[in-house]
Amino acid sequence: MAKDPSPSKEKKPGSAGDGTLSFDAIAAEVSALKDAIADRKESEAVQQKAFDTLYEELKQYKEDFLYQNEKPLLLDLLLFYDSLNWFQSSLVKKEMSPEVIADSFQYLIDEMVELLYRRDVLPMEATETFDRKRQKVIKTVPTTTQDDDYTIDIILKRGFTRGGRVLRAEEVVVRRFQGE
Repeated sequence: MAKDPSPSKEKKPGSAGDGTLSFDAIAAEVSALKDAIADRKESEAVQQKAFDTLYEELKQYKEDFLYQNEKPLLLDLLLFYDSLNWFQSSLVKKEMSPEVIADSFQYLIDEMVELLYRRDVLPMEATETFDRKRQKVIKTVPTTTQDDDYTIDIILKRGFTRGGRVLRAEEVVVRRFQGE
């Protein structure tokens, strides 16, 4: 048998026909992967910057929201502070008679109650009988009649509500029938 003078049809390593990629093809793939990674990093950096900006704006909004909501209360408290300073100054200078002191002190109490009213904080209405949902017993005192059992003897601290809910329970002394 004679040899075929035509070039050999043997497959060379790295040629497409033997299932392997040529060096140039691998280099192109690596370059494409590097480009994809670089694009991804750039995209993540842009995204991180957007999130950072968003969080900063949210923080600013939250701080401003709190400030705007607290501002009216704080201004009311500052007015009350001014009234307390005026009262203290008048006491130190001894400019007031005992009657005027009593009236001025009542004015301060009324001013504080007005401040609470503006915040929808209302004093509880006085009741004669104990209500465990609205009152807290601090002490009990004995009574000799069954009719006075669980009635209020003294209110030690006034209770307050806000929006129909108890904000601070009234602290009371309750009469208790001891029996015979």
